This record gives sequence, structure tokens and C-alpha cells, in this order.
Amino acid sequence: MREQQIEKWLVGAALAFAASTLLPVVKNTLLPVAEAGYQGLRSAAGAARSSLQRTREELEDIVAEAQFERMKKKLDLEIASSGNEFEPALCGSEAGEATFER
Repeated sequence: MREQQIEKWLVGAALAFAASTLLPVVKNTLLPVAEAGYQGLRSAAGAARSSLQRTREELEDIVAEAQFERMKKKLDLEIASSGNEFEPALCGSEAGEATFER
């Protein structure tokens, strides 16, 4: 029993000594690797951010074009339904007032 305790103490002391000598070596080795990984993560995040921004702008352009086309079709229909090229199409309360005046 006593021999097992002594053996455990010796193994623990050897591990503590090995850890204290290996720690600076591991630190000097892993620190640059960790920094390179961090820089890689930052650049990947920046690329993803710019890609998402570009996609967002393209979608906004598509929506704006669709809204413009819808408005253009609506105006074309109003002009076609008015029948008179020189008289602008009236809408809303203006149309009601125009019928009373005639």
C-alpha cells in the first residue's frame, strides 16, 4: 500500500516537472497557430459579411425594379382607360368631383 502511494507521488512529481518544462514549448508552438486561426476566422467572417451585403443590395434592386414595373403597368392601364391622351386620368376624390362638374 505504501509503495503504491510512493509510486503515485513519483508519477505526479514527474508529470509536474514535465508539464513545467513542456508548457513554454507548447505555448510557443500553439500561440502562432491560434493567432493564424483567429485571423483566418476574421477574414472568413469579413468575406461572409460582404457577400451577404452584396446579396442584400441585389435583392433590393430586384424589388425596386419590380415595384417600378408594377407602377408603370398601372399608369399605362390608367392612360389606356382614360381614352383621351391629353386629359390626365383622375383618381380618387378628383374623379368624383369631375363627374359632378360635367
